[in-house]
Amino acid sequence: MKKSLLALITGSLFIGACSTVSKMAVAPKADGPSITNGGKVWASAWQQRSAEYKALCFQAYNLAKIRIDEALKQPADKPLAVVTDIDETVLDNSPYDAMRALNNQDYSPATWKAWTAKAIADTVPGAPSFFKYAASKGVAVFYITNREEDERAATIKNLQKYGMPNADNVHLFLRQSSSSKESRRLQVLQSHKIILLCGDNLPDFDVLYDNHPAEQNRLAVTERLHNEFGNRYIIIPNAAYGDFEGALFNNNNKLTNAQKDSTIRSKVKVDKQ
Repeated sequence: MKKSLLALITGSLFIGACSTVSKMAVAPKADGPSITNGGKVWASAWQQRSAEYKALCFQAYNLAKIRIDEALKQPADKPLAVVTDIDETVLDNSPYDAMRALNNQDYSPATWKAWTAKAIADTVPGAPSFFKYAASKGVAVFYITNREEDERAATIKNLQKYGMPNADNVHLFLRQSSSSKESRRLQVLQSHKIILLCGDNLPDFDVLYDNHPAEQNRLAVTERLHNEFGNRYIIIPNAAYGDFEGALFNNNNKLTNAQKDSTIRSKVKVDKQ
């Protein structure tokens, strides 16, 4: 009888302890990431660890190579060029994004420039081999990025670390007075024929996106330009950040993470059971 009672008490304590541990394991930290930044942790994990992300990048750059070969068969009155974005198109900044997300920090120019100054970002899968292939065929590579002038030296150093072609001042167009890339694309067009544009954010491709920041307008423009994707426009996946965020939050950059979370919850499609 005593043994049975002891066993019952021991079992009850064990179950209670397991229940406590289980609750502790699933309870979120009070100071942990909101679903906004928690989502960015998942995005960084996907970018760094999933074979699917790598496969999508390879798919995009394999298609880009086919488009280069096709363009080389056509007559041209100017030298040929490929225009590319840098961040999440050529260079992988997911360690920076993960650091911010895990610390529940919003983007800031100070933390971003501290990261780019290190010039240690890895490359996006497939990017080095594609751009080196393009250069080997006599196609110039121009980098149009919204990094700023004080990031020039570190950016070139990071690109040169992987032997990226045309990684020099002549072929690097940084942000000056505007985030729009259209004027810089027009500069390239003065001397070259742009046969391909590569990017992860829709304004990397067309001026139409500069004037349509709202979510529905961006969707409408994309529908209008659907034939360009996979032909002249090669898009690289980026679930971590981009203009899609601004559109999702109605371009209100003063929202708190709690307000962003509320917006996401109100806009995401959820199965009603």
